[in-house]
Amino acid sequence: MSRVETISISSPADLPSVDRLLQDVRLASLADRLGRSCVVNGVRAVLDEGRADLAAGRKLDIAEIPDSVVAHIASMAELSLRPVLNLTGTVIHTNLGRSSLSEAAINAMTLAARQPVNLEYSLEAGKRGDRDSHLEQRICSLTGAEAATVVNNNAAAVLLVLNTLANRRNVPVSRGELVEIGDSFRLPDIMRRAGARLVEVGTTNRTHLADFEAVISERPAAILKVHTSNYAVAGFTKAVDEKELAALCRRHDVPFFIDLGSGTVVDLEQFGLPHEPTVQEALANGADLVTFSGDKLLGGPQAGVIAGRPDLIAGIKKNPMRRALRLDKMTIAALDATLALYQHPEKLAETVPSLRLLARSLENIQLTAESVERAFLGVPQDDWKVDVADCFSQIGSGALPTESLPSVAVRLTPTGPRKVMGKRLADIAASFRNLPVPVIGRMEKRAFWLDMRTLEEPNQLVDQLDAFRWPGSP
Repeated sequence: MSRVETISISSPADLPSVDRLLQDVRLASLADRLGRSCVVNGVRAVLDEGRADLAAGRKLDIAEIPDSVVAHIASMAELSLRPVLNLTGTVIHTNLGRSSLSEAAINAMTLAARQPVNLEYSLEAGKRGDRDSHLEQRICSLTGAEAATVVNNNAAAVLLVLNTLANRRNVPVSRGELVEIGDSFRLPDIMRRAGARLVEVGTTNRTHLADFEAVISERPAAILKVHTSNYAVAGFTKAVDEKELAALCRRHDVPFFIDLGSGTVVDLEQFGLPHEPTVQEALANGADLVTFSGDKLLGGPQAGVIAGRPDLIAGIKKNPMRRALRLDKMTIAALDATLALYQHPEKLAETVPSLRLLARSLENIQLTAESVERAFLGVPQDDWKVDVADCFSQIGSGALPTESLPSVAVRLTPTGPRKVMGKRLADIAASFRNLPVPVIGRMEKRAFWLDMRTLEEPNQLVDQLDAFRWPGSP
């Protein structure tokens, strides 16, 4: 077997056949290791690209085709989901996977993935069991709820609750709480898909108890209160107190439902953070049902938890839609392990990664920033300034949207003409994304910022700087 010879061609008719290309030493070796079909598919894909190039008037060297096939097969073998360094300053970043899991959760997922588990099998009774049995007791013990069920995310939890309680029935919601979350995902759309009829009460900035009293005589299916994620209404505002709404609902035998979103189950003030409403507080204030996320402030996998009254939870569990929204075994394992960590609240800042990053001391972040800054001295560039600068992080994923956390960043500022500054910042952001482990920062105030709050091991970045190329460098 020999290599394909060097021949420049300009017509698709001159392209070599698949069989001829497979005689190339490199491709024949690949076929032995990976299988003939894999290499044949790679050859066909590259030949298709070659035909397109030739049709566009570009010439092609036959000798380059095997290299292109090898590169194509290598690219197809790469996994699409890759680890990155989140140095954006948003700790729980939706686009970057929200909360990182604890080691306990990762180990539990690995065990569940590797072998059969008692997912829907009762070891005590020796017959079919319930998936919720692995989680319900922990959730109730932690939150004070009487019953609970879990689905694949919080939007699904809201959808399932509304479809169960309010299909073709009215649900009053304050106009100031008709939220839109990421990717143009709106509460009114969820309600419509669930079959519920939205009844808007109050105004954007002020809603009173009397607004709900005016519609409750019409026997709504439930009253919904939504924790305002990603924004805050400030100034001349008024929101109805949860206890007042709960009392009104009890008088009229109407379920009171709170969508809490971020789902913290501990007082964040113990970590030096601003207060965020907890699930326990919502239930204590009289909510019959509370929904919240598993992968935000709870620090677990993506999930949507529904907690509250046993009779309402029982009805939700009977909804046929619940099967379409249920958790898989690995998510249940990870959530179970995460909830177990909350039995040791004094250790949470160590065991739950998201809480650990949020509670990280400014002094520790400063030391990391200085270490990374020193490393950049070995990657010299005349037209960029690298320094350490104070900045602010945010929690992310809708939690405490108006609150910022003091942090420290490594700041890279381009020098030279301001008219090309935007292009240069975009180029350096691309350079960081092209590292073996892509680094994601943020552009702000005519500089590129790498927030060190979420970089616990400086070498994760420093060890890659040999591969870093300043924009424009050869």
